[in-house]
Amino acid sequence: MFMTIPTIMTWTRIFAIPLIVGVFYLPESMSSVAEKNWIATVMFVVFAATDWLDGYLARKLNQTSSFGAFLDPVADKFLVCACVLVLVHLQRADVFVALIIVGREIAISALREWMAQIGASKSVAVHMIGKLKTVSQMVAIPFLLFDGVLFGLIDTHLWGVWLIWAAAVLTIWSMVYYLQKALPEIRARAR
Repeated sequence: MFMTIPTIMTWTRIFAIPLIVGVFYLPESMSSVAEKNWIATVMFVVFAATDWLDGYLARKLNQTSSFGAFLDPVADKFLVCACVLVLVHLQRADVFVALIIVGREIAISALREWMAQIGASKSVAVHMIGKLKTVSQMVAIPFLLFDGVLFGLIDTHLWGVWLIWAAAVLTIWSMVYYLQKALPEIRARAR
């Protein structure tokens, strides 16, 4: 089941990346900074929502596949990492946050691949800490993309900065957790 509705939805998250990034390169004559912020925020929220929807549809339509299970987290990581890098470029997120988030994604992806090769992937299965990290990122990123006052009450930049740093802390915590789970296998194969 290479091209199912859920898999196509997952692909849209990857194809969304240049669209979201491209919004910020539109000339000022086409849209103001506030309009660019709004467009990028809406796009991110819509495409991020496909993460939940594609999983739901895959189960509901009985269209789960090993390719979909591989592509789904890759699409999420691409979308998050690309948006974090855009936020660094726009000076809305600290470069250390980007290094933590991108570095962790590379390290844990490599760890999961290695653990799968040795038949021990269950020890690095997704944990609640990783889910909290993802939720924190998925709220922080649109707040920072919007970079304004929402409903006349919520300073999205302030909340976004707090949440992206919380995501960075959870990112480190989850990486340590997964490494601890993998440590017995790492030690056993280091000899």
